[in-house]
Amino acid sequence: MTDEQFPDPAVQVSGAQEIAPDLLVIPNQRVQLVPNIGIIGGTQAVLVVETGMGTANAEQVLALASEVARGRRLYLTTTHFHPEHAFGAQAFTDHANYLVNRAQADDLQAKGPGYLEMFRGFGDPIADRLDGVTVPTPDVVYDDGHDLDLGGRTVRLRPMGRGHTKGDQTVEVPDAGVLFTGDLAETGQFAIFPWFPPYDTDVSGVRWLAVMDQLTATGPRIVVPGHGDIGGPQVLGDVRDYLRELRDETWRRRDSAMGEEEIVAEVRALLIGRHPEWVGREWIERGVGCLCAEHASEPHW
Repeated sequence: MTDEQFPDPAVQVSGAQEIAPDLLVIPNQRVQLVPNIGIIGGTQAVLVVETGMGTANAEQVLALASEVARGRRLYLTTTHFHPEHAFGAQAFTDHANYLVNRAQADDLQAKGPGYLEMFRGFGDPIADRLDGVTVPTPDVVYDDGHDLDLGGRTVRLRPMGRGHTKGDQTVEVPDAGVLFTGDLAETGQFAIFPWFPPYDTDVSGVRWLAVMDQLTATGPRIVVPGHGDIGGPQVLGDVRDYLRELRDETWRRRDSAMGEEEIVAEVRALLIGRHPEWVGREWIERGVGCLCAEHASEPHW
């Protein structure tokens, strides 16, 4: 991976948009390795969702959240452990309580150091952002979901089980009909499969599809994806339908005893033809590899 592939992942807090009363999103503006970031307010407290990559980004997010809070208590949560989502949390130390689900906390501890090292190898802009960064340690870890009372507004933090990672968490604001999905959903790009055997094989296309079926059934009014444009409930349906396409086209060829390299070539060409405007084509191969590995252990046809 080169510097050209990854420009400086700078969070632009000046672009913050209010998508519901006392609920802001700092959009990623389609910059690679910049997540959509949320600031959710109640009468007593404010919750920040995601940090951006590195302390400089996170300090800007913290400054905006503090301005919005005007003395209200601050909380922080992240949707999963990947560096652009969580590796700015140290900037919130002594300013906010950091809450995550247990599987995400385990990912941070077990895989965080390796991901920090890997991302530092993605070129100077990324390495600069991660200079001095340490893997964060949450203040509060929960097991079966956590309802966070912000004062007149309850936010639901829900672990979703294995999907994009082992520790995916959604953040739901029921009174506003808003759902933050993290990287379980993106818009305008192929689903991100962090399938890196033998180092990381926790992503599961099969489980991810089941999670998307579950989320689609909840029918949120507004969906804030991990990356890409904010949208309506169709965002969830589009990701579900793509994952189903990827699974079916991969398994159909696997059933015919095709080799993985040939499967990748055929499925990649087919899906690019169906979604020519989407970015992140490199993730198709990773997705095929993941689903080929799952093929033998899962019931199908």
